[in-house]
Amino acid sequence: MARMNYYEVLGVSREASDEDIKKAYRKLVFEHHPDRNPHRKDADERIREINVAYEIVGDPERRRSYDRLSWGDEPRTAAIDPGVILGGMEQKLFDEGRKELFSILMQNVARVRAELGVIRERAIREQGYDSFLEPVVAARAFEIMSDFVTAEMNRRKQRLVEVATEMLVSQGLAKRGDEKGIRSLQSRLEESFHKGRIHGIASALELFYERR
Repeated sequence: MARMNYYEVLGVSREASDEDIKKAYRKLVFEHHPDRNPHRKDADERIREINVAYEIVGDPERRRSYDRLSWGDEPRTAAIDPGVILGGMEQKLFDEGRKELFSILMQNVARVRAELGVIRERAIREQGYDSFLEPVVAARAFEIMSDFVTAEMNRRKQRLVEVATEMLVSQGLAKRGDEKGIRSLQSRLEESFHKGRIHGIASALELFYERR
């Protein structure tokens, strides 16, 4: 199942300006509106695709999210298995969350060292000796995450998840109008981002960990 390219839907390039995208959208709406094409059976579907595409790339923030999710690593022009599509998107969001928190922790080495002290104490209490005990690290990362995540970071996460959800719906991983299916899909994507944040904290801590 091919991934829908919203730029192609609007007939513009990825380098198109916001104004060019707006002009292309208006022209397409005028040409393909069902009222102007009463005999075309696909008119409703075509105008829906145009509106969805403009909703994403016509909004600067959503456009940046779409570009990041679509071409952050390399273009993917086709995919076969829906599970592969979903897994790839989950991995992208996991990586976004991981990089976000890893970067923040790497700028706060004093906090990293303090947290390693807490982790050592808990690991010794649980197993009798010092080690980088992953369940302990993950639990501590979950506890302290709110110390670093700002409201703006959560808004950015929400934008990424919304765009990712729309991209997956356009590829048939959930039917439009199936609110339960779409919520389930969005929940999985949010969980992937959350797990990425946990892993980002853990990765920063592991980088400075030295067994004593």
